[in-house]
Amino acid sequence: MPVRILITGGTFDKEYNELNGYLYFKDTHLPEMLRTARTNLQINYRTLMMMDSLEMTDADREVIAHNCRVVDEEKIVITHGTDTMPETARYLAERIKGKTIVLTGAMIPIVFGSSDGLFNLGAALAFAQVLPPGVYIAMNGKLFDWDNVRKNREKGIFEEVKLS
Repeated sequence: MPVRILITGGTFDKEYNELNGYLYFKDTHLPEMLRTARTNLQINYRTLMMMDSLEMTDADREVIAHNCRVVDEEKIVITHGTDTMPETARYLAERIKGKTIVLTGAMIPIVFGSSDGLFNLGAALAFAQVLPPGVYIAMNGKLFDWDNVRKNREKGIFEEVKLS
């Protein structure tokens, strides 16, 4: 059963300019990450965009949704910036049925070496293979339903939304 990875950018794929200290996008690190992980899964991937999720609009989210609809694979992992990941998850959950979609990302760029991105990607790929259709977020070694998750910016983690 092949898994599709859709790449949208985010901290996951940012590069660091040592001269001016800015983070920027060049190319995705996904092929190198898959080689490092030594996975033998059948994975097809496509770069949709390379952007910071804070700049993402509903038009960009529709590009993601369209690609989720048209790919043959029923298991999809989306690499995404962490700042608006729950908003994109909601957008997709309202528009895509019958596919398992897991969004993931990184708090620290892959190029820093101490990134959580490789771990998060591995978890997302594993979750995507076994979960029923729906939209989920995989971060920090945890799985969240799309409608019960938020990024806690003070702690730098994803957590369930507290119901009162």
